Amino acid sequence: MSGSFGHGGGDFKPRTHESSKFTTVKLAISGEHFEILVNPDSALAYKQGRNVEPSAVIAVDEVFSDSRKGLRASSEKLKLHFGTDDHAKAALEILKKGELNLTQEQRKKLTDEKRKAIIAAISKNFVDPRTLLPHPPLRIDQAMQEARVSVDPFQDSNEQMKTVVEALRIILPMKSERIRLQVKVSAQYTGQTIGVLKNFGQIVKEDWLADGTLSAIVEIPAGGQPGLLDRLGSTTRGAAQVTVVK
Repeated sequence: MSGSFGHGGGDFKPRTHESSKFTTVKLAISGEHFEILVNPDSALAYKQGRNVEPSAVIAVDEVFSDSRKGLRASSEKLKLHFGTDDHAKAALEILKKGELNLTQEQRKKLTDEKRKAIIAAISKNFVDPRTLLPHPPLRIDQAMQEARVSVDPFQDSNEQMKTVVEALRIILPMKSERIRLQVKVSAQYTGQTIGVLKNFGQIVKEDWLADGTLSAIVEIPAGGQPGLLDRLGSTTRGAAQVTVVK
């Protein structure tokens, strides 16, 4: 790890120009507060499950009760809650179990990405009952702003979608509807087409003709129809035949 300091008495005060480069991972145990200094980008990658070595994440082999004030956690408390008074070993446990304090830039980026994912999910799974067409993403985004919907950067987008939809119903008419489409493609495009259909919905029937042509019926959210047609068009160079099954 990139830094190491003595674990004896006294407080450690990181130099401001150095500590400002870091963020923290915090962990509360039985009312006691512990935190470590970490490198923001590698810490986020680690928390997202990417293959990052802890040594690239932890900035200082030191556990604090308050890093801003430079207050070290006592050896007694480390021993009590982590079974060791070794700050480096305790820091690893905090990294694994603690909560990452995102930088403003990280939080904004993650929140924006999650917001776009939620909007895409709503557009795919819900339609305007008056037209049976999906609401444009911009309209959904505006409705979310109007309803003052908050987005959790870490919660699954599909789970958040349920809550967001309930908040938006007073602004946007929305209906969850599924349709079935019959898709026919010649033998040269069947491999790619099967993958596209599975990605958009559930294949409920497959018929293979003698010349290798595939005739499949797929069930998808009604809002996903435009996206599926676009993908099939690019995959088959416009050769796919698609009809709505009544």
